[in-house]
Amino acid sequence: MAEPLEINEEEAFGITDRLVAEVLEAVDSGETETVNALLDPLHPADIAHLIEQIDGKQRRDLLTIWKGGMDGDTLSELNESLREEVIEQLEPADLAVAVRDLESDDVVDLVEYLDDDQQEAVLGALDAGDRVVVEQALSYPEESAGRHMQSELVRAPEHWTVGDAIDYLRSDVVLPEQFYHVLLVDPRLKAVGYVTLGRILSNPRTTPLSDLTEDTFRTFHVTQDVEEVAQAINHYHMITAPVVDDDGRVVGVITIDDAMAFLEEEANEDMLRLAGVGEGALSDRVIDTTKRRFPWLAVNLVTAILASLVISLFEETIAGLVALAVLMPIVASMGGNAGTQSLTVAVRAIATRDLTAANLWRVIKREVLVGLINGLIFAVVMGLVGMAWFGSPMLGVVIAVAMVINLVIAGLAGTVIPVTLERIGVDPALASGAFVTTVTDVVGFFAFLGLAAMWLL
Repeated sequence: MAEPLEINEEEAFGITDRLVAEVLEAVDSGETETVNALLDPLHPADIAHLIEQIDGKQRRDLLTIWKGGMDGDTLSELNESLREEVIEQLEPADLAVAVRDLESDDVVDLVEYLDDDQQEAVLGALDAGDRVVVEQALSYPEESAGRHMQSELVRAPEHWTVGDAIDYLRSDVVLPEQFYHVLLVDPRLKAVGYVTLGRILSNPRTTPLSDLTEDTFRTFHVTQDVEEVAQAINHYHMITAPVVDDDGRVVGVITIDDAMAFLEEEANEDMLRLAGVGEGALSDRVIDTTKRRFPWLAVNLVTAILASLVISLFEETIAGLVALAVLMPIVASMGGNAGTQSLTVAVRAIATRDLTAANLWRVIKREVLVGLINGLIFAVVMGLVGMAWFGSPMLGVVIAVAMVINLVIAGLAGTVIPVTLERIGVDPALASGAFVTTVTDVVGFFAFLGLAAMWLL
């Protein structure tokens, strides 16, 4: 039996260090044909990945020699901050060619964060009809379904048969590049159902389309939060989500691939925000990254000072028993880690709509009980360590009790704080970490040093 072929992980994604080096070498040598030969076979996502890996000067040199090579799909795959830089370097004619064949939702995604001049450059490259569609989408709220839908879709009257639909699809009508459903509409263009292409192709021509509609059909308003639409697509295993206007007429669709990409993007943003680094990328400039991280480092400094003030209240206690200075970081660290665990679970549950008013108290009780059980286990461990290390049974008792208190509070704070922030309209992923850390530090130091002051001195 033949040995299975081993594939390098980087090669599986089409980009290798060797390929990047070959492209840069060709750029430095001014070998246009070589650059084209290396880049043209690549998928747009791979080209975007390569462009993101190289520095600013190399990008400018590449775009100068690779004239006409950049297309809309590659632009769409680029990181948002890099898109602006690349668009600025494209000639108007090249930009027009790049965006002309994109679906409307991809064009909107391309231009929505550009400045006015760059936005006008892209819109000016579109045909009049396409421009109207894109401008209409841009008029909807930023995180709405209308902003992220694609206007290209296939409608059919609800009284059509399978044969009518097949004849229509085979005519010279312009169809979307990718679509999964034929939407059924009434005479007022209101959506009444949809039929998959698979059912159309697998049923007799005389079968009414209305007999083949799916139970998953539901519509979403243009102003509805796109995250809610994406969650619904995931929850109900939908492939297409029709978007309707105030009169119930279908004006666009959000497809499963766009919904999953949006959910993945939101998950990545939440992860970065939990770490206090915002929505940055490796290709961002130093000054931009510094500005993004500075505010939360400043908040962390303020909270650290608050924890230090709590410690300062017990200066005499610490001076009287040096062992407290050795052990108190353990209590704060354990509380901080436990709080982060609860916080991560809560923030993700809020984002996926799994944590609601109906199960909030059950989740809070679970996290508190988890904190209590872990606290008791580690209390025994640290109690024994404290006694063995410093030869003081009471010191072991103090750190054990403080450990239990702090882990219970960590479980409570890690759940309540993000829920409270979400209720008052603050992004829990962005702001919760600093508050939870402050609570666990303050409670941990106060409990440990306070108990030591009462029981040891």
